[in-house]
Amino acid sequence: QVPLVESGGGLVQPGGSLRLSCAASRSIFSINAMGWYRQAPGKEREFVATITILGSRKYADSVKGRFTISRDIAKNTMYLQMNSLIPEDTAVYYCHALQNGYWGQGTQVTVSS
Repeated sequence: QVPLVESGGGLVQPGGSLRLSCAASRSIFSINAMGWYRQAPGKEREFVATITILGSRKYADSVKGRFTISRDIAKNTMYLQMNSLIPEDTAVYYCHALQNGYWGQGTQVTVSS
């Protein structure tokens, strides 16, 4: 069983929005701070945002004011609302459980006209 499953990626025009989801088991979700990371072609994986169990959030400077991370404890699901998307946001986005070290399989986000 895959511990983390992302969904919601796709192709969007510049200025558009997408919402990514990451579903996890309750055993993972209840003890881990969770995060979103991304990897663009030819680049290293980079931090996007994290959220702790208590709801404290951190963002990369490149996405502040445009992206919002959240989690629904009842659904064991984390979200990344991405607004005002730009071509530089194009990447594979990964969900990460910080304490267990689990990674999802990734979901492709492409921002292009």
